[in-house]
Amino acid sequence: MSFTVIDAPQRSEAWFKARAGRITGSVAKEMLAKLKDGKPAAGRKNLCLRLMLERVTGKPQESEFVSAAMQAGIEREEFAFAAYEALTGDVVARSGFLSHDTLMAGCSLDGHLGNFDKLLSIKCRQPAAHLDFIRSQKVPMDALTQIRHELWLTGAQAHDYFSWNPDFPEDLQSRVITVTRAQAEIPEYEAEVLNFLAEVDTEVNALNTIRKGWAA
Repeated sequence: MSFTVIDAPQRSEAWFKARAGRITGSVAKEMLAKLKDGKPAAGRKNLCLRLMLERVTGKPQESEFVSAAMQAGIEREEFAFAAYEALTGDVVARSGFLSHDTLMAGCSLDGHLGNFDKLLSIKCRQPAAHLDFIRSQKVPMDALTQIRHELWLTGAQAHDYFSWNPDFPEDLQSRVITVTRAQAEIPEYEAEVLNFLAEVDTEVNALNTIRKGWAA
């Protein structure tokens, strides 16, 4: 996969600008949202509209809101990275926004190993969510869709999902599950991305047709 790394801190003005109009891992769940009859769910329609508006206006439409839980996770993130490295013995690299070279897609990784050979999701989860992960030993569905997106875009072979909460006893603070590229069903996911991007293109082209009509 071919992509360009844009060196922009997450949630910075440059980061929001780089994401504008692109399908990213954080909204992959909305992209896949469909009703039981196969028709697009409201979340998918809203995402299509948002990306179309971002392309037309050149301005990000996504919210910059940071909840208390999100802020707590941000503050604990460096400790979580250290915990992952201590557990695995791996040294994690950071990157900015990854922009696909030919498609309107991108992603922001928590971290990666080597030359994007393995990716990493660091989650400083609230106690109840961390406990649920310990019990289920399954990656939450919304996180799994983001993992699929990041594996697809980077071409990486595996992705570690790491949940950490220092409030638990030491032997329960850290848990990691590895999702392989084969498990992520990348060809099926790529088909979904291409179909969705075609829908956004259709909306953009329809608006451009209206503009041309006014200019005539």
